Amino acid sequence: MARKPGSRADITGPRLREAALRLFARHGYAAVSMRQIAREVGVQAGALYQYIDDKQSLLFELMRSHMEELLDAWAASAPAPQAALDRLEQFARFHIRFHAARADAVFVSYMELRNLEPMHFEAIEALRRRYETELEAILRDGQAEGSMSLPDTKLAAMALIAMLTGVNTWFREGGRLSREKVEDIYIDMVRKAVGA
Repeated sequence: MARKPGSRADITGPRLREAALRLFARHGYAAVSMRQIAREVGVQAGALYQYIDDKQSLLFELMRSHMEELLDAWAASAPAPQAALDRLEQFARFHIRFHAARADAVFVSYMELRNLEPMHFEAIEALRRRYETELEAILRDGQAEGSMSLPDTKLAAMALIAMLTGVNTWFREGGRLSREKVEDIYIDMVRKAVGA
């Protein structure tokens, strides 16, 4: 199928992903049609298939991209060897900041898991486990150092990630508290949650 005159894959592909992400976050994956996405991008519905196989592949690509960006960003900012409590603070601040700038991607990545086909679900869960394992390692080190007291590090890691991700659902710039103040308050809650 020939591309529309004047169209460019390097522009249309990213616009397609941005539009799909926005629509999935606003209306939910199941309620969004390929025609709606095409209309948002300004192309015919058939033209979308030059960039993606189907809507399921698009959802998977959006989620995979989000998780890979998260893992890459954490790897780039991961702390040098230091006390576990310091590493935990860095993880918490990183998580809040990374997710605050990606509200739609976070919403889709957490709320649309149920719509992934089993093979895609397993791939996303593997990426999520890699990220959770990073926090679990910090918590295990904290227990070994005696700076943290936890009955179950895996459960604690999942609970902390859920708590930190929750900031994204309510925080707005210009609100009563600055992002830095919110981070400070959350760091205090995280420290208490791990028995520091």
